[in-house]
Amino acid sequence: MEHLQAELDSLRSELSQMFTLVLAQVRRAERAFLSNDRPVMKEIASTEKLVNAMELQIDSRSETVLALFTPVAVDLRFVLSALKININLERIGDLADGVGRTVSHIKDGFDKALLENVGAHKAFKASVEMFESLIQAYEKEDTLLARDIFVKDKVIDDIVNQAITSVEEYAKNNPDHFSDAIQLLSIMKMMERMGDHLKNISEEIIFYAEARVLKHSGKGAGAK
Repeated sequence: MEHLQAELDSLRSELSQMFTLVLAQVRRAERAFLSNDRPVMKEIASTEKLVNAMELQIDSRSETVLALFTPVAVDLRFVLSALKININLERIGDLADGVGRTVSHIKDGFDKALLENVGAHKAFKASVEMFESLIQAYEKEDTLLARDIFVKDKVIDDIVNQAITSVEEYAKNNPDHFSDAIQLLSIMKMMERMGDHLKNISEEIIFYAEARVLKHSGKGAGAK
């Protein structure tokens, strides 16, 4: 049991590191996108390798725990949730890298007025807030905080839906910048997918944490 607990503690720690690493990537993507920060774009590409390496490390540890210690009940739920959270975090990292790569093709950056009009700042702000709340929800096993993510994801969806109309209007009035408009819309859709992955993570936190609450309440996992 001591060996199992040590592996679970390491898994929790590594997953926390993954949260922090990917959140930093999202923040870099925000700076690259809104400020056309070229050095940050290079940082994103470099750190993407670390994200991928961390994903493999967490996968390996999770598989080791499952194969060697056959965890049950809440421990099993945690490992299964960790695997899914890890996948979603890696995909968010991929999306942040995608934002950096897309922006790198826009020589002078996007039109500032257009960025404001489509709500780009609001979308990134909502994404970062979601991410920060998720980290707290994970560390505290706070299912109420995790459920708040569903509302915030809706905010991002609404911003992106409205952005489509704004970008179409911009492209119509500025045909010389049609390619930029398409790239901008692509990034906004990446933001929407980030929100979806964050929501997936919140569901896994609820799955794991509420199993623990049920167990400690004396009702048993089967009561869920």
